[in-house]
Amino acid sequence: MRRFTILLITIFLANISFSQVLTEQTFKFNRVLSLAKTYYVDTVNEEQLVESAIVEMLKKLDPHSIYIGKKELKAMNEPLEGNFEGVGIQFNILDDTLLVVATISGGPSEKIGILAGDRIIKIDSSEIAGNGLKNSQVIKLLRGKKGTKVNVYIKRRGVNDILDFTITRDKIPIFSLDAAYMVDKNIGYIKLNRFAATSIKEYNEAFIKLKKQGVKDLILDLRGNGGGYLNVAIDLADQFMPEKKLLLYTNGENSPRNTYYSTKNSTFEKGRVVILVDEGSASASEIVSGAIQDWDRGLVIGRRTFGKGLVQRPFNLPDGTMMRLTIAKYYTPTGRCIQKPYKDGNKAYHKDLINRYNNGELNKEDSIHFPDSLRYSTKINNRVVYGGGGIMPDIFVPLDTTLLTDYYVKLRRKGLINRTAIEYLDKHRAELKANYKDFAKFKDNFELPDEVLNNLVALGEKEKIEKNDEQLKESTNDFKLIIKALIARDLWNTSEFYEFINSEDKTFIKAVEVLNDKKLYEKRLKGKK
Repeated sequence: MRRFTILLITIFLANISFSQVLTEQTFKFNRVLSLAKTYYVDTVNEEQLVESAIVEMLKKLDPHSIYIGKKELKAMNEPLEGNFEGVGIQFNILDDTLLVVATISGGPSEKIGILAGDRIIKIDSSEIAGNGLKNSQVIKLLRGKKGTKVNVYIKRRGVNDILDFTITRDKIPIFSLDAAYMVDKNIGYIKLNRFAATSIKEYNEAFIKLKKQGVKDLILDLRGNGGGYLNVAIDLADQFMPEKKLLLYTNGENSPRNTYYSTKNSTFEKGRVVILVDEGSASASEIVSGAIQDWDRGLVIGRRTFGKGLVQRPFNLPDGTMMRLTIAKYYTPTGRCIQKPYKDGNKAYHKDLINRYNNGELNKEDSIHFPDSLRYSTKINNRVVYGGGGIMPDIFVPLDTTLLTDYYVKLRRKGLINRTAIEYLDKHRAELKANYKDFAKFKDNFELPDEVLNNLVALGEKEKIEKNDEQLKESTNDFKLIIKALIARDLWNTSEFYEFINSEDKTFIKAVEVLNDKKLYEKRLKGKK
């Protein structure tokens, strides 16, 4: 009884001590705020002052602890939750007119008969055709709560009358899987753009289809994938590993160590794996890449990843806002923390990728240097790997800038390449669908007419981008490739888009080369050049 009483007193005193510190600091902040409200020369916006203080306070901690206002919260969560509420169309603004590029399969617009190529000229009572139409305006008018209705008025090619539709808004899926297809009779390809709530379901559905087609080796493309949910990353890594292998552990000053192991859920335990990464691959992408690399389960190809090894936990605040606070660091199976340094402040931290480019790292592997203190050995083959700044790939592929002429970049930045593809598709959709019943036929036989590039050049001149004959000739194949890929995407899906794009992608080509050469694959897996 005496021991129990002493324990209670100790806990009570500890709580008083913590409470006193908290109260003193809270009182200090409240006093400053109160004095500002009472004596400041002008009217004080209390909400703005408090939010500014929170934002600045979190900046002092690390680059990934952030405050999220009410307006931003929903928009930030939608991609990870895997859906939003709306009408279910993909659209583009063409000549100040809202053009339906595609309807989302199973969505409310498809169900009532809206078609790709339709032009929406009015939404409810708002006339939307005309100068200055913006994406944000369209989204505001079309999105809304599930079950609410919106009236749209459509001009359809070949139909004289204006068509009116009443759409009942619904949940619209946001897909995190961009592409899944067979590269050849043995190699499958899957590309994920984020780690969302629906990602494992999407991955498994795609993998089952590839399995039916005889997949033996897999390319998992995580380039540009900035991460998402930690548990989804662990579940994806689990797909490739035998049971009871350490995948990851997290640890923080005020967060107990959590350890995550593989389960019996592996769907691809034996096949060869290549993961594609670049400087845009972060967080969850690095968890998967790190587990695969540390267990010598496959090869990582591309460029050094972003370097985010911090775990955030969301905390809801009383007024409907949120704080995402870093509570731990994560560590790969070898014990690597791949978080890059942030001691020089947020500004320097966010300039890291620019510095990599300026230092030549994106073009030359030997520009990257790690200290011996960050050196680790993989679990099976004892290959050398490094922590402290992203996942370094097993095979480096430099950034491909050889074909990006200034003329190409200028036209792309203005969105004119995409617009050229949309205009051609708008005029020839029926003809293309009649001539190319399947994608394979389109891919093998479709030739882009010269008039399409002429139209692109003319659009550029309208936007004051002067024609450059030499650079146009140099980039002709690139223009044709991307325009054909965009047309394929709108006629079929994003998988077909990437089938075109990947055919000229050096990192993808290197992955296929390595998988088609078993000796080379095994050699690199043992750490030999």
